[in-house]
Amino acid sequence: MNPPLVRVWAALPVWVVATPKTDVGEFFLGVDRPEYDLGARYVKSEGDGFLQLLTLARLACLPFTIAGALFARAFARELFDSEWAGFCGLLLWCIEPNILGHSALITNDVACSAFGLGATWLFWRWLKQPTWERAVIAGLVFGIAQLTKMSWLMLFGLWPLLWLLWLWCEPQQKQSQNPVSWRKQACQLAGMLALGLYIMNLGYAFDGTCTQLKKFNFVSSMLTGLDTPGEVGNRFRGSVLGELPVPLPEQYVLGFDLQKKDFEYWPRKSYLRGEWKQGGWWYYYLYGLWVKVPHGIQLLWLLAVVVPLWDWRQRHLGRPTLLGDSPCSGRDLLVLLAPGVCLFVLVSAQLEFNEHFRYVLPTIATLQVFAARLGRVFEPVGETAIQSQTTAAPA
Repeated sequence: MNPPLVRVWAALPVWVVATPKTDVGEFFLGVDRPEYDLGARYVKSEGDGFLQLLTLARLACLPFTIAGALFARAFARELFDSEWAGFCGLLLWCIEPNILGHSALITNDVACSAFGLGATWLFWRWLKQPTWERAVIAGLVFGIAQLTKMSWLMLFGLWPLLWLLWLWCEPQQKQSQNPVSWRKQACQLAGMLALGLYIMNLGYAFDGTCTQLKKFNFVSSMLTGLDTPGEVGNRFRGSVLGELPVPLPEQYVLGFDLQKKDFEYWPRKSYLRGEWKQGGWWYYYLYGLWVKVPHGIQLLWLLAVVVPLWDWRQRHLGRPTLLGDSPCSGRDLLVLLAPGVCLFVLVSAQLEFNEHFRYVLPTIATLQVFAARLGRVFEPVGETAIQSQTTAAPA
């Protein structure tokens, strides 16, 4: 099961105004997912008052989408150096129907999209100007992102890779002007990741943190070494790896294992375009992007690719450009797009079943910020967001 941040946050107002009528202890003794039976019992126990409590819990989730809108504005504004781009980032987040539809649901995906985008923005700011202050801020939001959904576990590997690519692609002139050595940057990055790991464990109250690997009872074939998903075991017992402590909360590890078991065996069939089958389609989420995202937004994504190419040609011909001289480089776009694209590929690669287009909401959030670069079309000629601030500031 996914980390608890969203559901705990949604439950807080309900916990304040209502007295629990359901004993939940028995539901967490086994390895199967208990939320369906527990939810049905809870609805029955609350009776007519359940809908009011559900509404209250859903309203509590709205701050996640507000945070996402603010992150989208800030990222687009700084990335493309344009107030108009920032406004477009905010607007595109707020009008995207998939984000709107899931904003008031007690699911992890909007919070995952929001804080994943925020963490990416702050990581990019650290890459631009590596300081300990920026590393700490990025690490804090990175840790919150880890508590929204397991999807962002991959950032522990992706961020160091992006940092290395950033250094490799840095122009020689900037290298000579950059006073921060790569060793100091490596220490800051390690501290950032360690802080994120600490926040993740803090969200679980350090329950079972550093449990030895051999002590877990797994149910996924990947971690049991058994042929049948659902059988309890542990392939690491009796090995050197089994002696290692796992620097993650116990329930996080068990939740990862349980989700992996679902990806190995899912009893329900998947549906796409009039066809039911056991298993999924590699293009399921690509097709979802086509039919569930408005064509107008798809056109903006396309224009965000085509217009800069047109400007590149115009610039070489000595002609005026549409977006002006944007400071956004290829490596800036790589940092923006890589998390969303990698998540999309990982989700599409899970072919045991296909359900819930919301799994790729973080990719949509990334593309909305990418499309916000078109806002530079409305920017006054020769003026940028930073320049306008400098002009307005007193001497």
